Amino acid sequence: MERLAGQFMLDLFDRPYRELFPSKLLANFNPTTSDGIDRAIAKAKEAQVKWAKTTWGQRRRVLKTMLRYILRNQDTIATVACLDSGKTKVDASFGEILVTAEKLKWTIQHGEKALRSERRPSNFLMMYKYNEVRWEPLGVVAACVSWNYPFHNLIGPIISTLFTGSAIIVKASERTAWSSQYFSSIARASLAACGHSPQLVQSIVCWPQTANHLTSHPDIGHITFIGSRPVAHSVCASAAKSLTPVCVELGGKDPAIILDDVKNLPKVASILMRGVFQSAGQNCIGIERIITLKAIYPQLVSLLETRIKTLRLGSTLEDPEVDVGAMISAESFPRLEALIAEAVSQGARLLVGGKRYLHPTYPKGHYFSPTLLVDVLPSMRIAQEECFGPICLLMRADSLPSAITLANSTMYALGASVFGSSTKDLDIVVANVKAGMVSVNDFAVYYAVQLPFGGVGGSGYGRFAGEEGLRAICNTKSVCRDRFPAWINTAIPGAVDYPINNAGRAWEVCKGVVGLGYGERMGERISALWNIVSYS
Repeated sequence: MERLAGQFMLDLFDRPYRELFPSKLLANFNPTTSDGIDRAIAKAKEAQVKWAKTTWGQRRRVLKTMLRYILRNQDTIATVACLDSGKTKVDASFGEILVTAEKLKWTIQHGEKALRSERRPSNFLMMYKYNEVRWEPLGVVAACVSWNYPFHNLIGPIISTLFTGSAIIVKASERTAWSSQYFSSIARASLAACGHSPQLVQSIVCWPQTANHLTSHPDIGHITFIGSRPVAHSVCASAAKSLTPVCVELGGKDPAIILDDVKNLPKVASILMRGVFQSAGQNCIGIERIITLKAIYPQLVSLLETRIKTLRLGSTLEDPEVDVGAMISAESFPRLEALIAEAVSQGARLLVGGKRYLHPTYPKGHYFSPTLLVDVLPSMRIAQEECFGPICLLMRADSLPSAITLANSTMYALGASVFGSSTKDLDIVVANVKAGMVSVNDFAVYYAVQLPFGGVGGSGYGRFAGEEGLRAICNTKSVCRDRFPAWINTAIPGAVDYPINNAGRAWEVCKGVVGLGYGERMGERISALWNIVSYS
């Protein structure tokens, strides 16, 4: 395992990092073709037959091997993530390494319990039956993952899939093709080190038009998609051709509601800063709107303005005093600048930033100035569209109901946060905000404890992570069997046995069976039993 970084990292450390910053060439890749996808699926399918028969202990050993490698190679993993995505090492630690370690640890400790056969209740008529639900491997599943977290988004589906007993095809983003080769090799080498086939994990990079061959492939049992709404439509339409189920995670416009009884506003401001500027705002559960009650609105504006003005852009690999890294590309810059300018023309106040940043040391880097835009109204486009950039929006609410209305005013419903002291008010927000996940007096901590992850509405459907995520990529099999097969089992009453000789008698027996099973009073059940005996 310790050789994994070997040849892949050799050139990296032999040259100055500046040669490898965003906009510089890292490597050349030949995109996977349709035939290549077929070969990858065939290899995974063959390897999965044996893997499906492994024990929980054998699967845990593979995950423990992965965890051990990750803990010992945090610098290397963070460096690769930074080089390919532009983020800082702190961002890589929180958003890539910590959450991956947690997912591994949770699955090692709780995965078996989540997937172990579960007994289910019976009823009066079926009291002699034993009922259970099993979660079995689907065979080969796929994950099409985004570029914003190149390590975690790729490794996360691999962890869950391997533990369920399936194999996986991971389609990484073409924007992070370089790092995906190294990151997937961690899983493949962990399998090999434990005596299992590395072919269980297939990592591919292809053009969008080729991806349809993967998402419509009849040998794929499930697809996890992490990305944008327009691409999701294409993926789901393609998957529908083979009736493949899809879990869709599409990002959001996550609100953070700040109640006026917050005890420590500077502490809350620190959490908000992390929620907004983590990975330069390229975070599906990043805080995109801060909705503040009017009593503390001016104070929060002042706190955030002072701090955002001091944020430093650059590469943490050469300068440890950097707060915000580069974005994945400059493609979104014209849209972000237009949204900000339009909001200002409609009454919003731009206090910090608002445009792309030409870095004096890295002039070809994709940097956008950390931005603070206040007095934002829900009618403004920037309050409705996902920015996915280092932009802090503040909105004023007159009351708690007004704050909730603002929070629910977009098409998105992924995550949300609420900060305050009154348990009653906090519970009101939790109960009424439209979101798949809510953090109370914190940001995104639901993912740090492996609760099910996902949203509703414009943020997608389905869940990954936690018990629900593991079960979602399995075949849920219901099993009903005789509890005492030697003494009692099902026998068809003569009156309803084919061919039916007397329809009238058969009907009376049927009514008797329903009455015996579901009659509300004992007398009704006794009468129903007499019907069964009399007409059988």
